[in-house]
Amino acid sequence: MNPTAQVASNLFSELTGSSPESVWSAPGRANLIGEHTDYNEGFVLPFAIEHRTYAAVGRRDDGIIRVVSTFDRTPVEVAIVELSALFGGAAGEAVQSGSVPEWAAYPLGVAWAALARGSYPGVPGVDIAIASDVPIGAGLSSSAAIEGATAAALDELWGLDLTLLDMAKIGRTAENQAVGAPTGIMDQVSSIMGEYDSATFLDCRSLETQAVDLGFANEHLSVLVIDTRVKHSHSTGGYGERRASCELGARTLGVPALRDVTVGDLERAKSVLDDVTFRRVAHIVTENQRVLDTVDTLRAEGPRGIGGLLVASHVSMRDDFEISVPELDTAVSAALDAGAIGARMTGGGFGGAAIAVVENDRLDETKQQVSSAFAAADYAEPNQFTVTPSHGVLRDA
Repeated sequence: MNPTAQVASNLFSELTGSSPESVWSAPGRANLIGEHTDYNEGFVLPFAIEHRTYAAVGRRDDGIIRVVSTFDRTPVEVAIVELSALFGGAAGEAVQSGSVPEWAAYPLGVAWAALARGSYPGVPGVDIAIASDVPIGAGLSSSAAIEGATAAALDELWGLDLTLLDMAKIGRTAENQAVGAPTGIMDQVSSIMGEYDSATFLDCRSLETQAVDLGFANEHLSVLVIDTRVKHSHSTGGYGERRASCELGARTLGVPALRDVTVGDLERAKSVLDDVTFRRVAHIVTENQRVLDTVDTLRAEGPRGIGGLLVASHVSMRDDFEISVPELDTAVSAALDAGAIGARMTGGGFGGAAIAVVENDRLDETKQQVSSAFAAADYAEPNQFTVTPSHGVLRDA
């Protein structure tokens, strides 16, 4: 058993005095390109990574759902019949009021969202023990990994007969409503539906997916993650403001979502939008086109052709969407100076990580150059590691 899966299993045994019935896992994800386009019904191109969250689970006979994790070893328990009252009010209310710790709102919210889909009388109580090796706060979607592992485990224990897309929708509902983070569905789809050595091209309007071969292994390329250690939280501040700006832009332009605005429409948009709203809109519109261009380039030329698109994405996030931070800009610049094919910040922004597509034989040199750049700027040493496109949700034991 994977060491982190064993940690989850051991934690379950400490909690219950017995072994789990099963252990399920789901990965974090890195987003190759397509940032903040998901909740604008646009296009994204993420991939699942090998870092995973594990949920060791077992049934109980008292109608209680109890969760514990390596984030917080204090168990949190709720009667299944009380989940609706807990999470059915205003988005994030249970977390904001202190009724539920934020980490516990993810698995408990998944349970609530799963049961809210239909009538499931008599489902048993459940114990869930969670352990993860997905870096927290690095923009690698540790939250979607919790949601995916929990959804898959509950699907088995409760006999819910969920599809992978169902699980992704449940995870999104849990994050939006139970936790109060206004995210789209990209993270959940990527985490749950990922495939080895591929990215997931997702149309966030139709929810159609295609696996796109990345070709990194054949081209001897690695994806280097540069975690700036600058922490962020999607449920507060700037993320919600950016989403509100996008919604304002769509309303002003008279379209259902910014997905319906093309690059050719930007000149008209500039004449009717204030400067800030226009720049937010410009990022989404051009980013959607960059995702489409990246998919086409990967299929026609392979991964060495996408560097300019990655860099243009970062510039757009830095200047138009204004979600980068100096540490992310430093990471991108240093990686490019070291010869990276391309680099950009990844994730929701305001901290987290950058990614760089790097020649395997230049990995060490790139890491050193990034570290030196951070030291010269008097920033904390970044956490640097590679990620490999990996599989989605799995039953591990």
